[in-house]
Amino acid sequence: MKNTHLRFIRLFLFPILILAGTTLKSQVITSVTIDSLVERTLKTFDVPGIAVAVVKDGKVIHSKGYGVRSLKTGEKVDSNTLFGIASNSKAFTSAALGILVDEKKLSWDDKVTDYIPEFKLGNPYVTEEFTVRDLLTHRSGLGLGAGDLMIFPGNNDFTMKDIIHNLRFLKPVSSFRTKFDYDNLLYIVAGEVVARVSGISWEDFIETRIMNPLKMTASVSTFSRLKNPSNVIDPHAPVNGKVAVVSRDFSEVFNAAAGIYSNLTDMSKWIIMQMNHGKYGEGENLRLFSNEVHREMWSLQTIIPVQDSTMYNTHFSGYGLGWFLSDVRGFKQVSHTGGLEGIVTQVTLIPEMKLGIIVLTNQQLGAAFTAITNTIKDSYFGIKGIDRVKQNSESTAKRQAKAIKITDGIWSEIAKQQKTYSGKANDSLFTGSYTDNWYGKVEISIKNGKLWFDSKRSFSLTGEMLPYKGNTFVVKWNDRSMDADAFVIFDLDQTGKATGMKMQAISPTTDFSFDFQDLEFKR
Repeated sequence: MKNTHLRFIRLFLFPILILAGTTLKSQVITSVTIDSLVERTLKTFDVPGIAVAVVKDGKVIHSKGYGVRSLKTGEKVDSNTLFGIASNSKAFTSAALGILVDEKKLSWDDKVTDYIPEFKLGNPYVTEEFTVRDLLTHRSGLGLGAGDLMIFPGNNDFTMKDIIHNLRFLKPVSSFRTKFDYDNLLYIVAGEVVARVSGISWEDFIETRIMNPLKMTASVSTFSRLKNPSNVIDPHAPVNGKVAVVSRDFSEVFNAAAGIYSNLTDMSKWIIMQMNHGKYGEGENLRLFSNEVHREMWSLQTIIPVQDSTMYNTHFSGYGLGWFLSDVRGFKQVSHTGGLEGIVTQVTLIPEMKLGIIVLTNQQLGAAFTAITNTIKDSYFGIKGIDRVKQNSESTAKRQAKAIKITDGIWSEIAKQQKTYSGKANDSLFTGSYTDNWYGKVEISIKNGKLWFDSKRSFSLTGEMLPYKGNTFVVKWNDRSMDADAFVIFDLDQTGKATGMKMQAISPTTDFSFDFQDLEFKR
């Protein structure tokens, strides 16, 4: 994600749109209105800093930062402030592979094992048939965010070798190529394909073959490569009910799925190139990739069922190669979002309108970028009278109230249990080392008279275990920014001693990357 700084705005009177048989004349949003919109969004959703760019007809017509980079420093966001663009990095990975396709160094439908012989999934047939295209399309049969605990939270010691090896232990939830389930690990594998085919690291390829030609001079493939970290955001998240700076934990193994840092200035160049079908430079006389490759990336590969078509009259939705695709008001929309701890971002393109919208934020509530993007889209579609900030605020409040009701009930039960709990003498029945095939070892021990959970590979996952019901405990993580407290359900033998355990997040708002439900620990 990126921020661009432009101190003037060109106003357009957008032409008459003919949509679904109805003639609509749009009132295009002005920079002054965007300023007001974003300032209101900052306050409504308690976001410290936001950067917004609008690109129209190949030109940046609005590019500006709002709020602060960090609550610690109070320094202002501007159009050159760097944000982690998170999963918007995925489109860069698909572009890198597209460049190699153009160079005839690989094909979209080459087998992954041609380049990574040790690649293996749980089903031998799927392993044998798995293609480069399959790495990018979220249709592997694995569940939502399967295996993400190897990369999220980022404070862990899992390596590329570990991730490729451990894929074989992840259990499918659907048949191969039949269902969309968002996946991060296979984009990591895609980045490794780029490295093995090109002979240089994914990070070097992205910077030398994409960022340098596009003159994305401030952008880097991963935070550790920042040449000048003086204008970069801090991530923020609610901690005990108050938004605060949180740790920038990030595993660099995750780079091909979510590692890039960029700003509005540079990301505007990226989306202009995309809407020009791979062309860039003076007079658009240079190409990053061919029109054929670009068409493939923006073609539907995996169907996503449309849940609600009323907002923008959407009938079809799906995933291409690194991009979400849908129809909105009769136009093709190409978009993606991204989320890391304390950072969420969104890139939205309406190619037929030559319209691009970039929203970068340093707080992890996605409702903020949705409200801004949809308000700007509404102005181009001629939609009036809908308050997207209010709409998203109300839906967020409703969702959070439902989650709080659930978690408050659980904590109320725990409080009762703590008053009457007489099982401390039996806590030793649960202590010991437990291992999951792909996640590794967890130690359950007694510390200062309290039952305690320690992951031996993901170091942020440590906390006290509190009795809930029967053989079920809740682990309360020390890091209160994660919103990921979890049930720990022990399996017991005939003597009452634990032989294994399973886990599940207690809150419905816990990020899907905390895929506790996929763990099967054995003592």
